Amino acid sequence: MCGARLQSWLFKCYFKRVIHISYIMETKKFLDFHPAFFGCMKNYSREKFGADLMAGLIVGIVAIPLAIAFGIASGVGPAEGLVTAILAGFLISVFGGSKVQIGGPTGAFIVIVYGVIQQYGIGGLAIATIMAGIILIAMGLCRLGAVIKFMPYPIIIGFTGGIAITIFSTQINDLLGLGISNVPANFVDKWACYFNNFDRIDAWSAGMGVLSVALIALTPKFSKKVPGSLLAIVVMTLVAYLLKEFAGVNSIKTIGDLYKLPTGLPSFVLPELNGGDSLWATVQALAPVAFTIAMLGAIESLLSAMVADGVTGDRHNSNTELVGQGIANVVVPFFGGIPATGAIARTMANINNGGRTPVAGVVHTVVLLLVLLFLGGIVELIPMPCLAGVLVMVAYNMSGWRTIVSMCKSSMSGTSVLFVTLLLTVFFDLTLAIEVGLVMAIVLFMKRAMESAHISVVRDEMEVHHDGEKDEVLAIPDGTEVFEIEGPFFFGIANKFDELTRDTDAMPIRVVRMRKVTFIDATGLHNLEIFVNASLKQGRVVILSGVHDNVAKSLKKGGIVDIVGQENVCNNIHLALQRAAEVSVGMGLKK
Repeated sequence: MCGARLQSWLFKCYFKRVIHISYIMETKKFLDFHPAFFGCMKNYSREKFGADLMAGLIVGIVAIPLAIAFGIASGVGPAEGLVTAILAGFLISVFGGSKVQIGGPTGAFIVIVYGVIQQYGIGGLAIATIMAGIILIAMGLCRLGAVIKFMPYPIIIGFTGGIAITIFSTQINDLLGLGISNVPANFVDKWACYFNNFDRIDAWSAGMGVLSVALIALTPKFSKKVPGSLLAIVVMTLVAYLLKEFAGVNSIKTIGDLYKLPTGLPSFVLPELNGGDSLWATVQALAPVAFTIAMLGAIESLLSAMVADGVTGDRHNSNTELVGQGIANVVVPFFGGIPATGAIARTMANINNGGRTPVAGVVHTVVLLLVLLFLGGIVELIPMPCLAGVLVMVAYNMSGWRTIVSMCKSSMSGTSVLFVTLLLTVFFDLTLAIEVGLVMAIVLFMKRAMESAHISVVRDEMEVHHDGEKDEVLAIPDGTEVFEIEGPFFFGIANKFDELTRDTDAMPIRVVRMRKVTFIDATGLHNLEIFVNASLKQGRVVILSGVHDNVAKSLKKGGIVDIVGQENVCNNIHLALQRAAEVSVGMGLKK
């Protein structure tokens, strides 16, 4: 008895263990969350750490001016930019799906962040960023990483170019030392304000801004190792300090004149709402903005990872990358940070300097943390015109003007989508630009698909083309007509098919040749079902020919195969016409 109970207990334990292991395996398979960091740690070595350490140090130095500049341009401050680069960079490196991705604040978010702060304050930005992080995590868990890569290229170039123009326009005040306290947010009003205040240009500030741009642009011609932005920051900070101390030039504004850097670690803070709106009302209002931040972060991070894969020959996990990006954007706002994503320029700097595992990304965040804790006094001496020059070059590199010129020489449809997206980004907002750009791209795609699709009716004889063989002419049996559909059978072409079948003088036997129908949507299924049912009610026979496997599955699920009968579904036109001939004889039609 005891032995039977023991066997029963062991069986239950074994069964539960099997179920537990199976559940874990299925969950891992379903979630597709496999951070590259933990995979790289399995075979990590001292040699790899040496390469990652050097790459991380260099990327950290490169990221210093960019993090500060992006934070200031976004309407927050240098500390927020550094905090974002530290926390988001660490979390993206640890939980992301790419081995070499470097995360942090980027220029793409400047326009969105600035607009949200103006309307909803810092608390509203924090809530929107957290919502965007949750959306990114959900996208990754739902395995949408591959889908995000299908964003039409003209839209990406369009909103990237629009963001570049907007970033450039926001830097004119600091670049030229105009000293305008409240610059309008609207693009047109902003430039009108600039033109009305050009007489206030400070020569020292303007000269420093122009020299910074020139130094950044010319540095790569002399050295590929030294980052131009870092060299400009060091040189211009020293020049500004000497001018102030020995020449009495006090008109050049520095970071310390406008912002105060913290002296310790960032503290945990809960988002505070401005005004009397409830949390739910704020969430509802910020939902479109959060979705835009999530989409922009997903697109930029996956593009950066794809570019990195092309250089390293590795392959990232796009779903894990989205989850990692989402985790970073959920956590960062609680420490005063702003939205973050993968940064192409810093990722490439990491690769070019030998970084091959996420440890390099972790090292780069340590460098930034040390700067935040111990070098705040030096950071405060950086002149604002120099930072503006850094962002002007960021905007230039983002603009992709060579790609725009190249695309203007190709398809008209792609060019129209590009410029509509670009102009809407500049004059309205990024959310509207992406929405309209996607609608335009979809409509133009459907238009091209409809133009490429074709439906013909044959009654006497038809030509059959074989690859590499002589064309064949087949006779159509008496009382038979063949409808040949060429192209996807979606709602646009389905309506054309419906009109054509209604206009023709129907024959007793109707063959629908579908060898070039690669897919069929719900409207196509509905119209085909109407066609079959109407034909059967009139005593006619419908034969389907050359149906692809995926289309056949849809026809079976839709019940169309059962309606026409399995014997009337043929693999090719020869069998279909042979079946039509048999039906013709059976119906007593003339041979």
